[in-house]
Amino acid sequence: MSNTLSPEAVQEQKPYLQWGLTEAEYDRYAALLGRLPTYTEIGLASGMWSEHCAYKYSKPVLKTFWTHNDRVLMGPGEGAGVIDIGEGKAVVFKAESHNHPSAVEPYEGAATGVGGIIRDIFSIGAKPIAVLDALAFGDPQDPHQKQLIDGVVAGIGDYGNAIGIPNLGGEVRFSAAYTKNPLVNAMCVGVMDKAKIQKGKAAGVGNALIYVGAKTGRDGINGASFASAEFSAEEAADRSAVQVGDPFMEKLVMDACLEVTRDYQDQLVGMQDMGAAGLVSSTVEMAGKANSGMVLNLDLIPQREPNMTPFEIMLSESQERMMLCVQSGAEDAIIAVFKRYDLDAVVCGHVESGHRYRLLHRGEVVCDVPVSALTTDAPVYHQASRKPARLADPAPHWQPVIDDARATLEALLQDPNVADKRCIFRRYDAQVQTNTVLAPGADAGVVRVRGTHRALAMTADSNGRYLALDPEIGGAITVAEAARNLVATGAEPLGITDCLNYGDPTKPEMFYELAESAKGIVAATKALNTPVISGNVSLYNETSGVAIDPTPMIGMVGLIEDLTAIGTPGFKQGADWIYLIGETRADFDGSLLQVLETGGVAGSLRPLDLVAEKRNQDLVLAAIRGHLTTASHDVADGGLLVALAEMSFPAGIGATLDVALPQAQLFAESQGRFLVTVPQNHQAAFEALAGPLATRIGTTGGADLVVQALDGRVAAPVAALKQLNLEGLACQLK
Repeated sequence: MSNTLSPEAVQEQKPYLQWGLTEAEYDRYAALLGRLPTYTEIGLASGMWSEHCAYKYSKPVLKTFWTHNDRVLMGPGEGAGVIDIGEGKAVVFKAESHNHPSAVEPYEGAATGVGGIIRDIFSIGAKPIAVLDALAFGDPQDPHQKQLIDGVVAGIGDYGNAIGIPNLGGEVRFSAAYTKNPLVNAMCVGVMDKAKIQKGKAAGVGNALIYVGAKTGRDGINGASFASAEFSAEEAADRSAVQVGDPFMEKLVMDACLEVTRDYQDQLVGMQDMGAAGLVSSTVEMAGKANSGMVLNLDLIPQREPNMTPFEIMLSESQERMMLCVQSGAEDAIIAVFKRYDLDAVVCGHVESGHRYRLLHRGEVVCDVPVSALTTDAPVYHQASRKPARLADPAPHWQPVIDDARATLEALLQDPNVADKRCIFRRYDAQVQTNTVLAPGADAGVVRVRGTHRALAMTADSNGRYLALDPEIGGAITVAEAARNLVATGAEPLGITDCLNYGDPTKPEMFYELAESAKGIVAATKALNTPVISGNVSLYNETSGVAIDPTPMIGMVGLIEDLTAIGTPGFKQGADWIYLIGETRADFDGSLLQVLETGGVAGSLRPLDLVAEKRNQDLVLAAIRGHLTTASHDVADGGLLVALAEMSFPAGIGATLDVALPQAQLFAESQGRFLVTVPQNHQAAFEALAGPLATRIGTTGGADLVVQALDGRVAAPVAALKQLNLEGLACQLK
C-alpha cells in the first residue's frame, strides 16, 4: 500500500482496515476533523484508537476499579503508579503484557517487554530495583513450546541481566489453554524520593520537546494495532510488528534520564517513554495531559533507515527511546547530559498554544488534528455481555478417589505447575545491585530499600483454571493469592498492578469474562486494602477463534517495616510446632488434582470469604512481625500436602502430622490458608494471638514427611520427594 495515497484514495481503498480501524471509526475520525484524513493522520488514529492505547472496549470495565487510598500518591493514567512507603520514599510499579510479540518472536518479544516496563518506571523518576515476570505456556514437552519457553526465558534473562536489574521471580504456568497464545507479562518495581515524582506532560507554550535515546527504525511499525487483534495467518506480517531491543542502550538511557530527573527537576516539565504506538503516543498523550498544543518536525527525528515516511516514523516502536519536555532555555544543559552518555538528544518540536497536534515533514504539514481527536475522543464501546454456555450449567462438584496418597503427592510434585522452577530462573541474575533478601523460590521476592530500615516484597500471580470456572470468584482469588504470598514473607500488601489477558472483547462471552472478573478484583482489592495503581489490558489472545482461559495477572507489592522480621517457607529446625491457619474443605473443582486426574477443569467454585481471608492474613502478618514464627508458607496449587513438602525441601527437615481430614482433602485447594511453624517457647504467645484461627497439626523433625489422615497414612522420605520436584520440569524441558 502506497504511503502517498491522497485522502480521497484512503477513503476509497480503506487501508485502515488492515490496521484495525473499522469503517465506522474512519467516519467518526473524519467527522472530528471536519474533512477527509490524510494517510498519515488515519495511520496515527489506527495506533491511538487501538485497544492497546485507547482501551475502547475495556475502559468501562477499568473505570470500576478501586484506585486510591491514603497511601496512593499517583494512580492509573501515568507511566506507572506510586505508593508512599514512609521515610520519605515511594515505591513505583507497573506490569505490561508482551504476549503477541513473544508468540512470533519469543526472544525479542520477551526482551522488549522487559525493556518497555523498565522505561515506564524511570520515566516517573524512580530507580528500577527489580523485575518480575508471569509466563504461561502449553505442554512443556511439546517441541514448539520448548522453543517458545527457551526463547522467552533467554530474552528476559539477557535483557535484565545486561541492564543490571535483579529478577526476583514471578511465576510460570502451563496449560493447554496457552498452546497457541503464550502469556508474557513483565513487571518492574522502582524506588524514589516521593517529593520528586515526574509526570508525562508537555506544558508551557514555547517549551522544548527533546527526543532522546536510540534512533528510530522500521521495527515494530504499528505494534499497538498488532497487539489489538487476533493473530493473522501471515506470520511474516506478524514479525514485522515485533521490536528489537538493546539492553546496553537502555542502561545508558536510564542512567541519563535519572540524572536529569535528579539534577534538573525544576527545568524538566515532563518525561514519557515511547512504548505502544511509539512517537505518536508519547507526544500526543503528553499534550493531552497538559491540554496543550504541539508541533513536531519529523526531519529532526534521529533515523537509522533512509526514506522513512511520516507514518513509519510516528508508529515505529523502536526501543530505548524517551520524549522529554523541558523549559525553554534549558535545552542545551539537558542535551549535554545525554551527550555525555553518547546518546542522541535533539530538540524536535515545541509546545504550542491551542489544542492542535501538528507534524511537519520535508517542509509540508502532514498532520494537523486536534489533540483530543487522538486521545479523549477515541471511541468507547459498551459491549454486550453473555454468560458462556460452559458456565450456565456447571458440572456437579468433582470428588476424587485417592487410593495411594503418596503416589498422588509424587505426581503433583512433578507437575510443571508445582515442580521446581530453578531450571528457568537460574538464567536470571537475582543478586545484582546487592539488595536482594529473598531470591526466586520463596513465596515472594524481597529487596531491601537502601537508606531505610525497610524492604519491599513483590509477586506476580495468575490462575486461569479458576477463572475458567467462575470469572468473578477466580478474579478475587487471584488477588487474594498474591496477597498471601506477600504476607507469608512478613509484608503488608500495598497495592496492585495488573495485566488483563483475555480473548476477543467483541464477543459477548469474552466480554462477560472480562467484566465479571473485574467484579471479583474490585471486591478483593477493597477487602485487602490493595488499590489498583497501574496496569494494562491484553485482549484478542486467541487463534482461529479459540481463546485462552481468562487470565488476569496480579502484580502486588508489600512493605516490610523490619528487616529482622522476614518470613521464609522452609522448616528451620526440629521440634517446632506446625499450625494450619484457615479451613480445609472439599474444594477440588479447578484444582491441580482435577487437571491431573481428569485432564481438565469442571464444576464450580465456592464463594471466597474475603472477611476470613483478611483475618487470616492479618494473623500471619502479626505473628511474623512479632517474631513468633520460624517458617511461613501459603497453601496453594496442590493443597496442604504439597505445601508441607515444599516447606521440608530447603533444609531437608521432615515433619510428623496428624490431621482430622480424609486423605483426599490433603490435596484440596481451599482458599485463605497458611502453614506456619512456631518454636515451642513461643507456643503460648502464638496461640493467644491466633485463638481458634490456627490448628496445631504436627511437629517438624526427622528425614521423612509423615501425615496421618482420618482414612490413611502418607509417608515418604523428604530427599526422594525433593528429587522428584527438582527434576519434574527440568526433565520435561530437556
